[in-house]
Amino acid sequence: MFIHWGLYAQLAGEWKGIRTPHIGEWIMKHLGIPVDEYEQVARQFNPIDFDAYQWVRLAKEAGMKYIVITAKHHDGFAMFHSTCSPYNIVDATPFKRDPIAELAQACQDAGIKLCFYYSQAQDWHDPNGYGYGPIPDENKDFSKYLEEKCKPQLRELLTQYGDVGLIWFDTPLIMSEQHSRELAQYVKSIQPNCLVSGRIGNQIGDYMSTGDNMIPALPYYGDWEVPATLNDTWGYKSFDTNWKSPKDILQLLVKINSRGGNYLLNVGPDARGIIPEASAQILREVGQWLARNGASIYGTQPVPVFPYELPWGTFTYKPGKLYLHVFDWQKDIHIHGLANDMTKAYWLSTGAAVPVERRYIPSLKQHRTTFHLGSTPQDSLDSVICLELYGDRLMFDSLDTL
Repeated sequence: MFIHWGLYAQLAGEWKGIRTPHIGEWIMKHLGIPVDEYEQVARQFNPIDFDAYQWVRLAKEAGMKYIVITAKHHDGFAMFHSTCSPYNIVDATPFKRDPIAELAQACQDAGIKLCFYYSQAQDWHDPNGYGYGPIPDENKDFSKYLEEKCKPQLRELLTQYGDVGLIWFDTPLIMSEQHSRELAQYVKSIQPNCLVSGRIGNQIGDYMSTGDNMIPALPYYGDWEVPATLNDTWGYKSFDTNWKSPKDILQLLVKINSRGGNYLLNVGPDARGIIPEASAQILREVGQWLARNGASIYGTQPVPVFPYELPWGTFTYKPGKLYLHVFDWQKDIHIHGLANDMTKAYWLSTGAAVPVERRYIPSLKQHRTTFHLGSTPQDSLDSVICLELYGDRLMFDSLDTL
């Protein structure tokens, strides 16, 4: 679960009667809100309905294994109690609580890994942060910003809230390789097992984050993730209700998983600290599906490149098991060229056998496997067949004649 939450939630996508057409957390930049006026938003920010345990419970219900929350976004406002800058949720708002501390405790109690988003380069509140005011970034004393704000706040995050799974850096812009490497080493010096996201820049991170909502076309052989939204924004916008459906989310999850990636899916709580119910319900439905079919997602490996698109769905894979995700229901579905012999085929959610017919076509030197599904979908979101195979390695016939 990705969580974008900050002062921008108070504005909900609108400033002085003007609605931003862009993502909510960038409203300060996109609508040109002066620093001193944006600071005043903190005086109104009082998320009295925030409940860390409810957030963590939702993540678990959705089948998520860790949480990444915006400790500081580009607007420079810290969503934790920072002693190196009074521009934080405890000192600058009427809320006077540290939601990160509460979330850390809730995550620890639930066995969920807590991780932090931290904007290491852009800071629209610090004169030496990239993106601040009209001063060109190349003319700023970026090292001063790193030493006086960025590093001290990272130390606070890495020493005050227990074990941290990763620091999710973002938008390095013109950061030098030296600065990226220095910052990554700084994180590791405090928590050696804390991962560093690829968006620290200059190919320094422990894994690759794709562009927002972007999925690589082919398997990427390394650790990678897709950061993605449930609607069209990351930070809360009251008028953005363009929600992806549970089926949309599952199709994206399966596609990413089949290519070896991880899905980091965002929610944007409002100014009261409530995750919009529409998004929460989508996540619960996905979680209910995972409770039935999670074996086809968790602990899988990239599917070896299959030479053609399947009209009915796609595969996920574990050694000895091929999972068929049927999104577009047909009475019969076919796989051409699967060379492994099989032991059985069954619906993953129920264990009921799926009738299967396997033929070898000598003239084509190919196997053709047909599954007889009947007229009624097993699952309205994604019907999953588990095909148990001989051998741990997936093998295909030559498909030159297709």
